[in-house]
Amino acid sequence: MEIRTETDADRPACLKVVTVAFAKDDGLEPSETNLLRELFESAAYMPDLSIVAESGGAVVGHVISTRATIGGQPSLGLGPIAVTPRLQGQGVGSALMQASIERATVADESTIVLLGDPDYYERFGFVRADVLGIEPPEAWGRHFMVLPLSDGPLPQGSFAYAAPFRSL
Repeated sequence: MEIRTETDADRPACLKVVTVAFAKDDGLEPSETNLLRELFESAAYMPDLSIVAESGGAVVGHVISTRATIGGQPSLGLGPIAVTPRLQGQGVGSALMQASIERATVADESTIVLLGDPDYYERFGFVRADVLGIEPPEAWGRHFMVLPLSDGPLPQGSFAYAAPFRSL
């Protein structure tokens, strides 16, 4: 498996991975697919933080982090992250998360924020955001998480995802 930066040519495959990973029984396109489509076109899009997992020449996973803010200070909002269902539980998602964290750290970002399952994301160092003074835009409780990337002071205040998230 190769972990690399997403290219324009990868976008249809990324959208397909998100669609099958988040599919519901109703047959409708998951909202995460349109969210990703809009994030690709957003001013918050950061090309180096849109990462694919490729196996056998096919995109089998994708993760994106986009510009967000905490109390008006720069942060990253991670998501969606998706892995082809037949490969879930085989380390693809973990490899994508590690690559995201490494790239954000190298880019000197202060934090990565996400909404997700604490049992999964705590293994990467994520903690409840509200405990660190970061307020969610909605009442997300323990699922609203942050990963501090530096030893410096963390931004505090209200968190805001990139604009496409607000239409969910």
